[in-house]
Amino acid sequence: MAPTTIPEDVGMSSARLERIAPAMQKWIDNGTISGASMMIARHGQIAYDQQIGHLGKDQESAMESDTIVRIFSMTKPIVCTALMMLFEEGHFQLHTPVSKFIPAMGQGKVLEVDSAGEPKEVDQIRPPTVGELMSHTAGFTYDFLVDSPVGELYRQAKIGNDASRPLGSFIEELARLPLAYQPGSRWHYSVSIDVAAHLIEIIADQPLRDFLQERIFGPLNMVDTDFCVPEEKLPRLAKMYGVADLIAPGMTLVEMFMAWQQGIHNELDMSVNYPVDKPDTFARGGHALFSTASDYMRFALMLQQNGVANGERLIGRKTLELMHDNHIPAHLLPWEIGGLVIPGYGFGLGSRTMMNVGMAGVPGSVGEYGWAGAASTFYWVDPVEEMVGVFMTQYQGIDEPDRDFRVLAYQAITE
Repeated sequence: MAPTTIPEDVGMSSARLERIAPAMQKWIDNGTISGASMMIARHGQIAYDQQIGHLGKDQESAMESDTIVRIFSMTKPIVCTALMMLFEEGHFQLHTPVSKFIPAMGQGKVLEVDSAGEPKEVDQIRPPTVGELMSHTAGFTYDFLVDSPVGELYRQAKIGNDASRPLGSFIEELARLPLAYQPGSRWHYSVSIDVAAHLIEIIADQPLRDFLQERIFGPLNMVDTDFCVPEEKLPRLAKMYGVADLIAPGMTLVEMFMAWQQGIHNELDMSVNYPVDKPDTFARGGHALFSTASDYMRFALMLQQNGVANGERLIGRKTLELMHDNHIPAHLLPWEIGGLVIPGYGFGLGSRTMMNVGMAGVPGSVGEYGWAGAASTFYWVDPVEEMVGVFMTQYQGIDEPDRDFRVLAYQAITE
């Protein structure tokens, strides 16, 4: 882990950082979350490491920096970084068709909706590319999204919620279903990074879990990050709360929004859809990792420090610059998820990237990048400020305590 420092030594105010805990405590007091683990680094040093609340609303165990949480889509930046390590070895270009490695991905159809509102299958104009997988422009969707009839096909096939299906068979099932959109025609959040994860397995000729351990988790000493939680670590696992489980069979964002309007904040049983004990089958690129604030900070600091950690280079500086630049054409912006428009941001390879601070409506810098998870986990890297933030809690819903943390982190900068 990076060294800790006095905030003033890295241009931050200790007094202003003290605003964070009381502001986040309000989210505990109103029953939304049970606790949060928060870390801020600047200029390569930890300036803020604070935890509030507990692992569960009915527990006495306090949140810690090594509290284990389900990070959902914060799996994506890790997997895309891993795939780009193989890019650096010359295995593919971003414009390489996915069908070079998975032939079935070039033989499928696209389910379009005609002017009369009727779905019809048409041929792919061209196969999706490896770069489009990581930038969410490959034409796939998610089962919890309802803006394409393909989402219902995913729900029927249990694409997103069968933890007993290994990644390879998951992708085989996915390849049998049509795309929701022509590749490259629009930005659409999707299972495409699960496909990217399977490319790692094919190219490296080893399971995803092994590759991540060998190339990222081991070198970074991310000792608690994995697709499972061993029995001896279960006491450190935080409970999940929220309006509904996003990856439950049949769940959609519409149903989650309706539950949120009713003020539902239940404890959620994740044992089936996000299990702690099935690493041999429950390995995915889009979600499925468990991690901690301290572990994820190690990963994010490696990115902020241009691919170097503990004196070892994991990935090249220019590769990271390519990853975190905007890859989305202007006519496809702003992108949206489930009807929620995200202005001010483009999208790179696995992470969103800020293009216009004012339009984004939150503090930051042009070129800042990061991503969130469905349980209100969040990280960002700001190369201009040499700043990294990590926020870990376990809440699935519409409220956004992580955005409050971001504002409170930036307001503490003094120079």
